[in-house]
Amino acid sequence: MKKIVSSVIATLALAASLNAADYYATVNGEKITKEDLEIVLRNPNIDFDILPKERKDKAIEQAIEKKLLTNAALKSGVEKDKSYKEALEKIKKDLALEIWMQNQFKAIKVTDKEQKDYYNNNKERFKQPATLEARHILLENEADAKEVIKLLDKASNKKDEFIKLAGEKSKGPTASKGGYLGKFSEDRMVPEFSAGAKALNAGEYSKAPVKTQFGYHVIFLESKEPAKTLEFDVIKNKIKEFLLQDKFRKIISDKAEKLKKEAKIVIK
Repeated sequence: MKKIVSSVIATLALAASLNAADYYATVNGEKITKEDLEIVLRNPNIDFDILPKERKDKAIEQAIEKKLLTNAALKSGVEKDKSYKEALEKIKKDLALEIWMQNQFKAIKVTDKEQKDYYNNNKERFKQPATLEARHILLENEADAKEVIKLLDKASNKKDEFIKLAGEKSKGPTASKGGYLGKFSEDRMVPEFSAGAKALNAGEYSKAPVKTQFGYHVIFLESKEPAKTLEFDVIKNKIKEFLLQDKFRKIISDKAEKLKKEAKIVIK
């Protein structure tokens, strides 16, 4: 492959700026665009412009090779090949269906009233459970947990001391993060832990060890948010997307059923 690229190097003109360019190279006058690069990267979610230079260069080289080989294939007369024609017909049919379905979807409308009606009639779907944000220190026995609590009782800055002790003494994987567990719904943790965390106010820590199947925990509660129903303005875009998809599925299903009734179908 590299020999192919080298043999036509004189015909290539790399773009002056990779970050802002609408193309990145030319091959015999044909542009290598970001779309070409997305194909060789095989992931449209990868942002080519932020890749390391070595990875960029490799992707551009692959796109150049693909362009050269594609043009060589076309010049070979492959379009006259029977298998090519059969594959092309199948692609045409699949593409026709895809474009038709896209057009059906684009034609669907969802009104503000439909969104609000759905929200009002399905509020139970938009309930958000109570959320806790906590840290913990996990210890193997109750005595060690009680000793940590004594050290916290003596500390002037409880949170800073908790983070320090978590790094020094916790047996859990969060030790390196000061015991930080992040935010989680109150029912996500094992029941004993959730009950212990819920009993605290923000800024408080366990006054007695909390025993679970994992060991003995000392818990520090960072914050607590009560259960609530998400407001319409927060969720309306998701409701719209759901209603669009729901209408689309019904349109396609109804169309398929109608066509089945009109068609002559024989199943062997």
